Amino acid sequence: MKIVGLTGGIGSGKSTVSRLLEIMEIPVYAADAESKKLVGASPHIREQLTAKFGSQLYRDGKLDKAMLASLIFGNEENLQFANSVIHPVVFEDFRHWTVQQNNVPFAVIESAILFDSGFNKTVDITVNVSAPLEVRIRRVEQRDRTCRETVLARINSQISEEERNRLSDYIIFNDNVRALLPQVENLVNVLL
Repeated sequence: MKIVGLTGGIGSGKSTVSRLLEIMEIPVYAADAESKKLVGASPHIREQLTAKFGSQLYRDGKLDKAMLASLIFGNEENLQFANSVIHPVVFEDFRHWTVQQNNVPFAVIESAILFDSGFNKTVDITVNVSAPLEVRIRRVEQRDRTCRETVLARINSQISEEERNRLSDYIIFNDNVRALLPQVENLVNVLL
């Protein structure tokens, strides 16, 4: 079984591509969503994060996501620490998930930080969902009901679109000009 790493910056539409793949009955591990679950559920992650950031990070047994975001966005040391705690647990969960995928030619791991996290080293092919900056900003402003500055801060915390495109084996353009479905179908045909 081949493992495909699907990535894209915030607002690029990688989750839309993932949903299309799932409709085509291709298993997709949504690393970002699973990571959020594991940060709340894993005793190891909780222990490490509270040792560094304080017990107030978890209120009534639940992670204070806003507090964690304020601690790591814009603070490279805190971000590196959080990643060093969270990424190995997510990777182990992903490895367990892949073992459960039977009789499929390939499975997909969707991750916004595929290259940043080093997960790209564990996949056979990398795919970037690419969209122009202004399109991405508008999508996230509407989706998250947030301001441009907040969106730009999140975009700037990830590697650049140009770097993701350069590092990827395959690019899907989600620019509101080129049809998305034929590109995803073509990717699946290439992988098969």
